[in-house]
Amino acid sequence: MPRKSQKAKLILSQEAHEQLQKIAQSRTLPVRKVQRANIVLRYSEDTSITNIEKTIHVSRPSIYKWIERALAIGIDEGLKDKYHRPKEPVITEEAKAWVVNLACKKPTDLGYAAEMWTRSALAEHARKYGPAAGHDCLKKAAKATIQRILNEHPVRPHKMAYYLERSDPEFEKKMEEVLCVYKEVALQNEAAQPGDVPSIITVSVDEKPGVQAIKNVAPDIMPEPGKQSRIMRDYEYKRLGTVSILAALDLHKGHVIAQVHDKHRSCEFISLLKEMDAYYPIESTIRVILDNYSAHISKETMKYLASRPGRFQYVHTPKHGSWLNLIETLFSKMARTFLKHIRVQSKEELKERILQGIREMNESPVVHRWKKFSFATVL
Repeated sequence: MPRKSQKAKLILSQEAHEQLQKIAQSRTLPVRKVQRANIVLRYSEDTSITNIEKTIHVSRPSIYKWIERALAIGIDEGLKDKYHRPKEPVITEEAKAWVVNLACKKPTDLGYAAEMWTRSALAEHARKYGPAAGHDCLKKAAKATIQRILNEHPVRPHKMAYYLERSDPEFEKKMEEVLCVYKEVALQNEAAQPGDVPSIITVSVDEKPGVQAIKNVAPDIMPEPGKQSRIMRDYEYKRLGTVSILAALDLHKGHVIAQVHDKHRSCEFISLLKEMDAYYPIESTIRVILDNYSAHISKETMKYLASRPGRFQYVHTPKHGSWLNLIETLFSKMARTFLKHIRVQSKEELKERILQGIREMNESPVVHRWKKFSFATVL
C-alpha cells in the first residue's frame, strides 16, 4: 500500500456511493460485508487509515487488504470473499455408517450404565473406539460432528417415544366386537322413548387403583384480596395409604354405580356385580364391557355369575386395549374434578369424599359416547 502522501484515490460514482451507504447501514447483511463497505466508503471520502481503524474497529492489515481489492477489481467484486474449493470430507462414509450403527445399539449392550445415548456420550465413544475400528477420522469427533451424522439419516437415540405392543392375537376381532357394541348402544339410545327399559343394558366396568389418601401437615391458606390470589399449601404432606375405586358406567343414562375399597379382589368385584344386579330391572340382561383383570374371571366371580344364569354378559376388551373401555373417560373426569389436589384427614374421609363426588355426578348424569367407530390400525 502506498504511503499517505502517495495514497491512491478511490473515486466512486453516485450509484456506487449510494450502494455502499446502503450496505454500510444494513442490519441484516453479514457483519463482515458491512465492515468492508464502511472501509471502502470512508476511504473514498478521504478518511485516514487511522480514523477508519478507530471508527470501525478493524485491524490495519484488513483495512489495507479491502482497499487494495476495491482499487484493483472494483467495489462489486472487491467486497466478496475469494472463492475456495471446499475441503474433501474428513469423515468417511464408512465411519458415518459405524456411528449410525453404534447409535442403534443400547449403551448397556456396550457395558455402560446409561439406558440411552447422549450425543456427548456417542462422541466420546467414537473418539475412544473409532480409530481401533479402522476409522481414524473419528479420533477428534465432536458432539456437533455426531449430530450432523445422525441428522443425515435421521436417527435420534437420545429421544424416546412409547408404543403399545399388540400381543393379543385376536386384538382386532375383540376391538371390533367392542366397537360394534358401542354402535349398537348409540342406535339403541337414538331410538329409545322416555320410560323404555332396554332388554340389554350395557355398562362399562373397571377399577381405578392406587388413589392416594394424602393429609396436609399444615393448613391451607385461602385467597385474600390484596395479599394473595391463590390457595397456598405447604409442600410437606403425609401419606395415609391408598384406596381403589370400582365403578360401573351406564352407557344409556350416564348413571354411575361405584364402590370404594382398600383392595380390588374378587370379593370386592362381586360386591359391585351384586349392586348392579339389585339396581337394574330383573328382566334385563346386563352386558358388561371390561378387561381381563384376574378378579373379573376368577373362580369366585365365575361361581357368582353361574348363580345368576343369563343375568350378566361379558364383552372383553383386548389385551393392552383398556383405552377401548369408555369408563376411562369417567376416571379422567374424576381426576380433573373432585380428585384433583384432594387432601383428607383419613382414608375413611377419602372414601366418603369419592362417594360424594359420584353422587354429585349422578345428580347431572352425562351419557358417555364412543365418537370414532372406524377400525383404526394400532400397534
